[in-house]
Amino acid sequence: RMFGAKNQFSGSDEDRAADMQRMLDDPDINAILCARGGYGTVRIIDKLDFSEFVKHPKWLCGFSDITVLHAHINHNFGVATLHSSMPLSMKDLPDDHVQVTTLINSLKGELPSYDFSAHPLNRNGEMEGEVVGGNLSVLYSILGSESDIDTNGKILFLEDLDEYLYHIDRMMMNLKRNRKLDKLKGLIIGGMSDMNDNTIPFGKTAEEIIREAVDEYDYPVCFNFPAGHVDDNRALILGKKAAARITDSGSQFQYMS
Repeated sequence: RMFGAKNQFSGSDEDRAADMQRMLDDPDINAILCARGGYGTVRIIDKLDFSEFVKHPKWLCGFSDITVLHAHINHNFGVATLHSSMPLSMKDLPDDHVQVTTLINSLKGELPSYDFSAHPLNRNGEMEGEVVGGNLSVLYSILGSESDIDTNGKILFLEDLDEYLYHIDRMMMNLKRNRKLDKLKGLIIGGMSDMNDNTIPFGKTAEEIIREAVDEYDYPVCFNFPAGHVDDNRALILGKKAAARITDSGSQFQYMS
């Protein structure tokens, strides 16, 4: 539902759920590309029936608030989803922009492989495991629900936008207390964009807050990953196994066939 209106939403919860249900159930649809993020997916997730979707899986594409769908589908049905840019953020981009090309190539069946620069807060090493995660604020909001993700033995990807630094700390402490951080194979951090601070500064960047939260663990940690609310928002397959190598000279990430 793209052109309706119901206050901040494009329609009532019932209308939006019905639209999504039709797409989930249609065996002739190969991919669902969510138009935008924002807020509202959590209001309809429990209204959706995924039984036909499981019989005829299709790509679910998007990021930010769409993390609710990624997490719910990955955890409950073991179906991979595509953390990718969306029409709202791609509408003015040329066809050869990396947001567009990595999405299209992934939909064509190509497995993403990315090289990117090192970061001073990285903890070097090699990681291998299923990639899960998405938007930190959304993951925080679904903790303890049927959509909550299992992070044990996984590579956790996190990104966020327009949050206060103290709240980044609060969310990381919550993940830690819920044992979401202690048994990871690795941690990958994408864009931590447009962070806010209070009059009395928190005293750390978002990246420093995250690094401090996992200091006691020994798995590799990688910052500067090109995904999230950034211009270089590349497609990621959530729910699929990948490997990464983090070194002083740079980082390499690739999916495993």
